[in-house]
Amino acid sequence: MKQVYYGWVIVAAGAVITCVAMGAMFALPVYLQPIAEETGWTRAGISTAMTIGFIVMGVAGFGWGTLSDRIGARPVVLVAALILGIGLAIASQTRHLVLFQLAYGGLIGAAGGAFFAPLMATTVGWFDKHRSLAVSLVSVGAGVAPMIVTPFASLLIETFGWRSAMMMTAIGATTLLLPAGLLIRRAPAAPAQAEPLSRSDVAPRQPTPQGGMAALRTPQFIILAATFFLCCAAHSGPIFHTISYAMLCGIPALAAASIYSVEGVAGLFGRLAFGVAADRLGVKKVLIAGLALQSIGIYAYIYVTQLSDFYMLAVVLGIAYGGVMPLYAVLARDYFGPHVMGTVLGAATMVSSIGMAFGPVGGGWLFDTYGSYHWLYIASAAIGLAAAAMALAFPPAKSDAEQEAGDPQKA
Repeated sequence: MKQVYYGWVIVAAGAVITCVAMGAMFALPVYLQPIAEETGWTRAGISTAMTIGFIVMGVAGFGWGTLSDRIGARPVVLVAALILGIGLAIASQTRHLVLFQLAYGGLIGAAGGAFFAPLMATTVGWFDKHRSLAVSLVSVGAGVAPMIVTPFASLLIETFGWRSAMMMTAIGATTLLLPAGLLIRRAPAAPAQAEPLSRSDVAPRQPTPQGGMAALRTPQFIILAATFFLCCAAHSGPIFHTISYAMLCGIPALAAASIYSVEGVAGLFGRLAFGVAADRLGVKKVLIAGLALQSIGIYAYIYVTQLSDFYMLAVVLGIAYGGVMPLYAVLARDYFGPHVMGTVLGAATMVSSIGMAFGPVGGGWLFDTYGSYHWLYIASAAIGLAAAAMALAFPPAKSDAEQEAGDPQKA
């Protein structure tokens, strides 16, 4: 019987970890109403915990990613699992809003930043032939989380109350994350023995930077981070404001909220489809196509008013942004190699978090200024096209003749 390549164990563990961790963190909207009713805290005050969490997660992701390059992803994930559980436990029991914000936003946000970059960096180190598919499968965990963890949290809240539900989530998440984290291992020096090499359509950085800080000063990283920033800035506004826009079009609130579910399901298929396509066609080509499709889908929102049309565009947008997000990890691996992946991905994710922060605020300002969401979708589509244009700047792979000419052993 053929032994299963251990890289697929990494993929399975990574999918479970991202599902549990991201689901626990992003379940706060489910707790919002019961927390407000019991404590008397304002919804704005409770929601501030999530805002703090986003900021802390972006900054912490860079630190965790750099640390994982030195000590590996396993200890990073294990420590973050404990921090996540402690943060949830404190938040579930506190009677003070500020402490709740610090626990949920600070501790849970810091833990949340420890999973994406280290896990993606480890995963791409294990794969060559199926690299894009592998990272896409890991990211599926985050996509599945709202469909699994959020309804489960709602059931616990209804049965036991929000404090007990959050404490149970703390215990359950830690119990699942710790054994899954123990399965994470560094990639061997030559994983290609089990996974044959595949061709890449981008040129690796030559010479390869020996340190993470050196990699961050390269043109390749600047292009990668700028594309990631513009991509997230393009879709964050439409994602945040589309429910409000649908309600302005006369769609009932519950039906409008279901648009998010459609996007989430479509994003799962997008991750898998784009991952397979990138392995076969090249990650640069698929990324550019995905960014262009995202821009077209965003722009088309200005023409829709019916729920069926919103669903159709939710499928398009979900496939597009869900599909392209894991590909940045593949690009980072192709350019810089595995030894600085945590630093590179952590820094790129931090930049993308800034892009995500612009969309909701910018969309709100455009609506307040012009009384319509049309300019949000027009501006977001233009930013999406800028992301696709930026991706065109990724240096292409050399031809076989150029590679042989540049190889001193074959010259």
